[in-house]
Amino acid sequence: MADLTSTFCGIKSPNPFWLASAPPTDKEYNVRRAFEAGWGGVVWKTLGEEGPPVVNVSGPRYGAIFGADRRLLGLNNIELITDRPLEVNLEEMTRVKKDYPDRALIASVMVPCDAESWKSIIPRIAETGCDGFELNFGCPHGMAERGMGSAVGQVPEYIEMVTRWCKETTDLPVIVKLTPNITNILYPAEAAKRGGADAVSLINTINSITSVNLDTFSPEPMIDGKGTHGGYCGPAVKPIALNMVAEIARNPETAGLPISGIGGVTTWRDAAEFLALGASNVQVCTAAMTYGFKIVQEMISGLSQYMDEKGFTSVAEISGRAVPNVTDWQYLNLNHVTKAVINQDDCIKCGRCYAACEDTSHQAIEMGADRTFTVKDDECVACNLCVNVCPVEGCITMKTLERGEVDERTGRKVGDYANWTTHPNNVAACVAE
Repeated sequence: MADLTSTFCGIKSPNPFWLASAPPTDKEYNVRRAFEAGWGGVVWKTLGEEGPPVVNVSGPRYGAIFGADRRLLGLNNIELITDRPLEVNLEEMTRVKKDYPDRALIASVMVPCDAESWKSIIPRIAETGCDGFELNFGCPHGMAERGMGSAVGQVPEYIEMVTRWCKETTDLPVIVKLTPNITNILYPAEAAKRGGADAVSLINTINSITSVNLDTFSPEPMIDGKGTHGGYCGPAVKPIALNMVAEIARNPETAGLPISGIGGVTTWRDAAEFLALGASNVQVCTAAMTYGFKIVQEMISGLSQYMDEKGFTSVAEISGRAVPNVTDWQYLNLNHVTKAVINQDDCIKCGRCYAACEDTSHQAIEMGADRTFTVKDDECVACNLCVNVCPVEGCITMKTLERGEVDERTGRKVGDYANWTTHPNNVAACVAE
């Protein structure tokens, strides 16, 4: 049986599934239940400085985006960091770590952007026995207006500076949590590495308004007739997260920097995709809030079965395996040709492929008098739209033409690998020659 034991920047846990810093990790009661359910680690909900804690709204804190079957696709939250006193959190963390020494316990931290604030709180938190720190540079609402969260995460110089302060203060691993609310994720990632970060975690939530109440004309969630932007998370943000994780993993300046993948992890497959693109473990929030803590058991069993089927003996063997296959568009093989193929035995004659292709694509599907749908190879550009709209999985597939075969659309034989950098239409390539 596959060994799911995870080691992330020196922090060991029985599996790579951690709960992200969020409401599910806000108190001892929650974390104990999470560990009993099987989670390998938790990132305790973000701690603030000593004194009066932050004040959260006492009304709706979440907005939502649903699929057609009311399946939750995304959550928008306007909640801030922990609103419980620092001392209470520290006492609870100490008890939890003592009772669950084999589980990872990470302290998420956010304090004002000055050296004294960071250097004074880090040692206090370390006394709990926690395994490391996650610097919250991602929160896009509430705290950002106070000069914290994404207000720091959007300025690489600040990231480097604060990370260095923390590394000067502790020998424990320091993880920098990055905001996606930036044009290029590499700038903050490289800054974190320059500051001495042991790892990065991403993505934090995306700045968003999920909906507007068309009776009151207020963004939702609505507080006394008003709404505000919040942080978007859940399955809908996974593609954005995967891309940013891959960008860091394949960037020469940050390659090898441990990554904790966050953003829409709901199944073992989601986790495996993050791992394949360079993450060493994953953090989960929305899935736990939607389905409860025991969802981790499905994640563990699914990943274990997948690893057994593939012959992987450790999580580390998956990490980064897809990175070499992530490239820029200009290096894609322009001589690779495929054509759509419809399996008539599986086709239910719904006509969705025909409608999509006829109205919005390349008019490459023909409908017969008996509603038999066939692909016109002389028009098909293999855009894959028909595959994506077909309600029957596997009914429409893409067949690759072999080298030397004739593409009926262009009349040319399939040739050897060639990309845009050498294409005759590329003016820049011609100039370079």
